[in-house]
Amino acid sequence: MNKVLNKAEEVETSIRKTFHKTLLAKFCRAICEYDLIQPNDKIAVCISGGKDSMLMAKLFQELKRHNKIPFELVFLVMDPGYSAKNRALIESNAKNLNIPIQVFETDIFENVFKVEKSPCYLCARMRRGHLYHQAKALGCNKIALGHHYDDVIETILMGMLYGGQIQTMMPKLHSTNFAGMQLIRPMYLIREQDIIRWRDVNQLNFIQCACKFTEINTVSDHLTSKRKAVKQLIANLKATDPQIERNIFRSMENVNLATIITYKDKDGHYHNFKDDYRPKKLED
Repeated sequence: MNKVLNKAEEVETSIRKTFHKTLLAKFCRAICEYDLIQPNDKIAVCISGGKDSMLMAKLFQELKRHNKIPFELVFLVMDPGYSAKNRALIESNAKNLNIPIQVFETDIFENVFKVEKSPCYLCARMRRGHLYHQAKALGCNKIALGHHYDDVIETILMGMLYGGQIQTMMPKLHSTNFAGMQLIRPMYLIREQDIIRWRDVNQLNFIQCACKFTEINTVSDHLTSKRKAVKQLIANLKATDPQIERNIFRSMENVNLATIITYKDKDGHYHNFKDDYRPKKLED
């Protein structure tokens, strides 16, 4: 028991000291900058078992320990059909890190395994729906996901290069299907390289994507090739200009609609630059 507590305390100390600037401070900054937490929130911290969500859980615990705003946390793990080995690793890590997880089971992996068109997209949609449903049943008004800064800039470029659109991964969203629920991303400003360093310094081992596609190693490479290509593109550009990542991120904060050919507003209505050139009707 002491060994478990010592490991959790060791990890927590590293967050407070070694990684205070790169992890904890950026976590708190995102919460303040994007107004992610309000008094009396009950937040479902969604844990997939990977490095990002496990770190997010520890950062939330640290925030809860010192923050003056009253809020509640539920550490929610959805098992979409993990292998026994991966399920055991998630539970072991949660115990060693002193994260009191609540696990619920679904059959998502089984349902999407035979889907040929966009199985990863369908899986993600189904997982989020189940998380919203379970979180709401537990009295939560928000779910927190562990997407980080690198996920954001990669998503921006993927949308442009492969989707033909300009959009970003938002730091928070209203749920369209679960009234009163929000999704928040408090890791929004944290770099992946700092998460990896935290993991390695503390000698932690987390699961990767553990679906059947990854396990049989057939379609997973094809489905992730676009993101890998974008990662490599960003790395190549960064080699010649260190500001590339920052500029990609900031581009979504500096949109000039006067220079956009067509854009869609929050109500789904499209606007075209030609609207400004159409003759105005004379008033009576």
